[in-house]
Amino acid sequence: QVQLVESGGGLVQAGDSLRLSCAAFGRTFSGYAMGWFRQVPGKRRELVAGITGGGTTNYADSVKGRFTISRDNAKNTVYLQMNSLKPEDAAVYYCAARGSSRWTTPRQEDYDYWGQGTQVTVSS
Repeated sequence: QVQLVESGGGLVQAGDSLRLSCAAFGRTFSGYAMGWFRQVPGKRRELVAGITGGGTTNYADSVKGRFTISRDNAKNTVYLQMNSLKPEDAAVYYCAARGSSRWTTPRQEDYDYWGQGTQVTVSS
């Protein structure tokens, strides 16, 4: 079993930066595909950024050039660096892991483990 614990959310102004962290406990996650999803009320979770077990990254078009996902396998931690934040980036951000594959997908149903979520609020 893997437990994911997110941290780093908060209230910022438009144009500011935040770094989210997701620490994994219970199993070495170096081979897992990891994703950062976000969700606003009334909508499905959307994949914001993913990183494969081999370190290949992918991003939603809306965050390309502003967000960076990375992982530190020695620390069992994945990060999401968010720069130039916009009000439309406000959401609950979730970390997710695929225990069954090294490859990311945009489908939340494909992820086996989830964190509890961290709120990001961006004021204009």
